[in-house]
Amino acid sequence: MTQDEEHATRLDAADELARFRDEFHLGAGIYLDGNSLGLLSHRAERTLSEAVTSWRERGIDGWTAEDHPWFYLPEEVGAMTAPLVGAAPDEVVATGGTTVNVHQILATFFRPDGNQTKILATELDFPSDIQALTSQLRLRGLDPDKHLIRVTSRDGRTIDEEDVVAAMTDDVALVFLPTVLYRSGQLLDVERLTRVAHERGIPIGFDAAHSVGVAPHSFSDWGVDFAVWCGYKYLNGGPGAAAGLYVNRRHFGRRPGLAGWFGSRKDRQFDMDHDLIPAESAGAYQIGTPNILSLAPLLGSLEMFDEAGIGRVREKSLNLTGYLIDLVDEYLSGMGFAIGTPREEKRRGGHVALEHPDAARICMALKAKGVVPDFRPPDVIRLAPAPLYTSYHDVWRAVEILRRIVGEGQHEKYPNERGVVA
Repeated sequence: MTQDEEHATRLDAADELARFRDEFHLGAGIYLDGNSLGLLSHRAERTLSEAVTSWRERGIDGWTAEDHPWFYLPEEVGAMTAPLVGAAPDEVVATGGTTVNVHQILATFFRPDGNQTKILATELDFPSDIQALTSQLRLRGLDPDKHLIRVTSRDGRTIDEEDVVAAMTDDVALVFLPTVLYRSGQLLDVERLTRVAHERGIPIGFDAAHSVGVAPHSFSDWGVDFAVWCGYKYLNGGPGAAAGLYVNRRHFGRRPGLAGWFGSRKDRQFDMDHDLIPAESAGAYQIGTPNILSLAPLLGSLEMFDEAGIGRVREKSLNLTGYLIDLVDEYLSGMGFAIGTPREEKRRGGHVALEHPDAARICMALKAKGVVPDFRPPDVIRLAPAPLYTSYHDVWRAVEILRRIVGEGQHEKYPNERGVVA
């Protein structure tokens, strides 16, 4: 065992969250793609199985069962998620998918009026967010080329908050931003951006898909108006898991822009009235009947976050990504790699973006060696060490394998992103 490997082993021995690693199925190898899809835990598997058993044994009575009744499951999972985002239990609901929830909050909170007709975003946002913003503008007869402001990046990797602040002009009706940029992993200053937007009378919300479950937030204390996120990345809810939606309680009573019967007050939902009586909580912004089998795994997964505490999860995440950056500096110097993620802890989310001209090929070679990364064109290898199941030894081993792949030219036999072996 080398000195560096011994150091990784010592770090694992001192890790307070190491016990959670045994709670996951780790057959995928060295898994560093938890910011795309988290691994399955035994607890999530159990609660999913319990939902299937309830369906098998109770049929429709599963909706009113004593244990986790399906009728209230979106609110129950929302309440379990609330501590991760710094919200009250009734300000969060687990519902729909991320993009569906983006459409809901835009339909509800985007109210162009007079000169205020524009939406502010960035050019580095996840494509689905921009597509939803564009769609909502067109539905209102507004030209996205004129009414969607996309703050430009100075370096192609990150967004300078000063540029966002400068773009909060008096013609902006709504600001919608990511908490963490999906490609580079930059963590934006949500508190400051919210404060400035409100000083200028602009509602502001966030796509927190790349931060919920790995970085703590204080949405309610900061006054964030609304937020959305998915349940299948760091929350480990499984492919297509129910997404999350946060609405600050000061907006309770605002009618949902997209109405549906599961947004009803629970005590009135089965009145079967054609006029919606919205719930007096974030539950009002649900639309249709929830997908129970996409909610159930989150019950088990979120138990672990409650036990671990999001503060300790964040501490280990920063330690893991900092350790990864240090190893890249030491092991991969001179091999064409650049780190596209901010090195400052307060600006770093949960993953590290390695840039390399042969990133696509390197990702293929890594997978062949049992390391699961994520490729983002044209040149980014995203490595996301998830605090609940990634060890320091995993990180050390992954970088060692990277060093051998590139140092020995093993990646050159794989096609590039265009399918060509050059």
